[in-house]
Amino acid sequence: MSGARCDGGHAIDRSRPVNFRWAGRDYAGFAGDTLASALLANGVRLFGRSFKYHRPRGVIAAGLDEPNAIVQLETGANTIPNLKAPYVELYEGLNAAPVNAWPSLEFDLMAVNGLFKRFIPAAFYYKTFMWPNWLLFEPAIRKAAGLGRAPEQADPDSYAQASARCDVLVVGGGLAGLAAALEHGRAGRSVLIVTGGAHWGGRLAGGADVIEGANADAWIARALAELAALPNVTLRNRTLATGSYDHGLVSLCERLTDHLPLAARRGPRQKLWRVRAGRIILATGAFERPLVFSNNDVPGVMLAGAALAYRRRHGVLAARNPVIATNNDSAWAAAFELADAGATIAAIADARPAPPEHLVAEAKRRGIAVFTGSAPEKAFGGKGVHAVAIAALDGAGRLTGAAQRIACDGVLMSGGWSPAVHLHSQSGGKLALDPALQSFVPQSLSGAPSLGAAAGDFSIANTLATARGAGAKIANDPVRPLWSISRGDDPHADAWVDLQNDVTAGDVALAARENFRSVEHLKRYTTLGMASDQGKTSNVNGIGILSDLLGRPIPEIGTTRFRPPYDPVTLGVFAGHRIGDGLHARRRLALAAAHEAAGAKMEEYGGWMRPVAYPRAGESEDEAIAREVLAVRNAVGLFEASPLGKIEVKGPDAARLLDRIYVNTVSTLKPGRCRYGLMLDENGTIFDDGIVTRLAEDHFLVGTTSGHAVTVAERLEEWLQCEWIDLEVVTQDVTGCWAVLNIAGPLARTVLEGIESDIDFGREAFPHMTHREGRLAGLEARIARVSFSGELSYEIAVPWRDAARLWDALLQAGAPHGLSLFGIEALMTLRIEKGFLHVGSETDGATQPQDVGFAGALAAKKSDHVGRRSTSRPDSVRDGRRQLVGIAMADGRPVEPGAHIVRPGAEGEIGSDGWITSAAWSPTLSAPVALAMIDGGFARLGEDVRVWNLGQWREARVVEPCRYDPQGARLNV
Repeated sequence: MSGARCDGGHAIDRSRPVNFRWAGRDYAGFAGDTLASALLANGVRLFGRSFKYHRPRGVIAAGLDEPNAIVQLETGANTIPNLKAPYVELYEGLNAAPVNAWPSLEFDLMAVNGLFKRFIPAAFYYKTFMWPNWLLFEPAIRKAAGLGRAPEQADPDSYAQASARCDVLVVGGGLAGLAAALEHGRAGRSVLIVTGGAHWGGRLAGGADVIEGANADAWIARALAELAALPNVTLRNRTLATGSYDHGLVSLCERLTDHLPLAARRGPRQKLWRVRAGRIILATGAFERPLVFSNNDVPGVMLAGAALAYRRRHGVLAARNPVIATNNDSAWAAAFELADAGATIAAIADARPAPPEHLVAEAKRRGIAVFTGSAPEKAFGGKGVHAVAIAALDGAGRLTGAAQRIACDGVLMSGGWSPAVHLHSQSGGKLALDPALQSFVPQSLSGAPSLGAAAGDFSIANTLATARGAGAKIANDPVRPLWSISRGDDPHADAWVDLQNDVTAGDVALAARENFRSVEHLKRYTTLGMASDQGKTSNVNGIGILSDLLGRPIPEIGTTRFRPPYDPVTLGVFAGHRIGDGLHARRRLALAAAHEAAGAKMEEYGGWMRPVAYPRAGESEDEAIAREVLAVRNAVGLFEASPLGKIEVKGPDAARLLDRIYVNTVSTLKPGRCRYGLMLDENGTIFDDGIVTRLAEDHFLVGTTSGHAVTVAERLEEWLQCEWIDLEVVTQDVTGCWAVLNIAGPLARTVLEGIESDIDFGREAFPHMTHREGRLAGLEARIARVSFSGELSYEIAVPWRDAARLWDALLQAGAPHGLSLFGIEALMTLRIEKGFLHVGSETDGATQPQDVGFAGALAAKKSDHVGRRSTSRPDSVRDGRRQLVGIAMADGRPVEPGAHIVRPGAEGEIGSDGWITSAAWSPTLSAPVALAMIDGGFARLGEDVRVWNLGQWREARVVEPCRYDPQGARLNV
């Protein structure tokens, strides 16, 4: 195929040249070109390499059905993988590259796979990589998988989303879509008409067809002008319908700036539309089918309709001396129009014994050789076709007799047309086989009719009549089905059905022999139809081949399920604004600026941006964490705990409410005292934990984890409003009203006693698990002596506005005592050393209180509470439940959370005894510390186990969770 420009090209502007780059070389095209059309015009034949065998591949289609010309667009943060070259609009400075080729497109070392093709047929990986161990092959297979490269940098583009309603949504901008939009627009209905491409008119635009007495382009222009003038009609090009759902919902992806140079792009790149329509009209057109013959994947073998589209839209001859191979009339018209544009048609081979006489006569008038009852046997060429062998077909559709070799620079093929029924099927519509077209066509679907080629109707007159409600089902001229062209009954192993995934007719036969005879099984066994074109060119051929092999009619074979999206959609447009803070606004601490000024590394925890650690100059993060841990253990540290949930519960029945919420009994708590408690859900699963403080007889402060403050507040309200409506209680989430600073360490009391206060911090006056209110540094304060670190510790809450004043006072008073700031990772290390539970790390959707050491509290409480009955179900009280323990690593090296634990001798069994839930290096103990949930853990203390960690087996022992100060003496100093 040696492409060239010719006259015409309704989509391009020859006065506006556009420079672009492909595979490291500079080229030029015109405004309105696609990447594919511009490369064809520059004589480029080789567009890519196939997925498995890395065979040379050229463009075969002119739209979203393209399986071969898959490209990587741009570089760096702007790169986009796996776009279809015929759908990429050319813009100044565009930089594109092929995918799946190394070191270059011309010389791809992985093409060596083709030499071993017979040993790696479809599904070979299912059989080959089971022995001795899949893990041996996995790295290499994962490296080889995929086509383009996903961007490694953050997406610089923004995306938008919007919703719309209309009376009529017309999907498709060709003749059928425009006619339907005109009909409903003139009737006064609100109409939205969309087309995925940049231009309107579909396959008729730029052609010589006559529509209602006018040239096709003139009719299209007149229709667009009238639609644009109607106030109740909206036209959107570059807007692809990607999914059709229940109740008239259709998703659209509008490409807003993809066609502009990078420097000129402003605003969102794409927009996702959710459209609710009273009526949906599907005018989505049809896809031309390839012919399946030997070497039909050589660059230069392409669809006849695609060659015609390039000529009409872009003024490009895809081949100067092509052979036309067909089984229907459409390719004859393409041959004649291409000949008029300057191509020399080497021959037309029609599989039908007697094509229409007027077509044969016209071909002979033009001096074109015609072979009837014939089909291509084999294309010749490596990186470009240079000849094709044509042979006669017998009555069974098998090649017979001697083949005639014809020199050519392209094979333009047409195996018939398949209506684009994807949206129809997604909506729940049924399909039926049209015996003339040998294609599946949509059956009637209430509220979403299909028109034109999408309904299997290729008549201009009838399409217009149907759009106006007066058309009738017409009989199409029959095509001769040619699912696989070969000389015998066995399909060729080098006749390609799914060109992107390298699925051959022989692979389909292999699947049938191995009893994968369901069309869904065929798809998964061979990967036929699973490429980025989603089988648009391959599915019907694959079904036809399977039908022949099994001797069953095509309707019995059926089709695979059509799933949205209709074509791959950028992930960013699905997310829209819901990324970063737009997804879930990250909250800032009361002292965020102070932490940043102190050099904190900030990360998100439970929706809050919190200090990880405070690395000093030349200090790694791990070193900073270790220093902070030792500061708390040996002196004093300061930590902001403002995100901890704080919910005030007040009223005569406040204690009764909390008794029903907690595993613990709350009503026995005295004012000024604190108690740790667990909350369960209705299934008896641990939902949250925290400190409950009784401020007065009828007033409690409920503490929650940082991530569950809102959820706990909502649950309390739900119980009060829906179940316990007789209780006189009010609740209020005050998390954002009080900032909390935690000062912890053996010198914590000394620091507080150095600040002006009316609170006695003495050991007897202010013991562990008590609460005091008063003034500290002139500020109203609530202070609880509670600890998550295992050290003497005070949590000081002041009004949010006063946080900075308290911070300054504590820093000033703590400076003489070596006060150190510490972050959340140091706090986590401190709590792991103590073996303290962290809900969400040590718990999952099955963890119950008895699994983490609360069986005694559960048994001691006599009154009912949420989840109580569920904790006594048979599964909840069975032996061997996973329970919280500590793990000591024998080699003294850290272990990773998630590492699996097994009994010695059970390494080869499926499953494990449990896993590491939390782990850290303990600078206090100079050893790794870890917590784990393992089967029957309480009874296994002292047992030796094995840990599978990062691909290695390691020895360990089950120990008590608490590795530091198990008697709690340091809490009570």
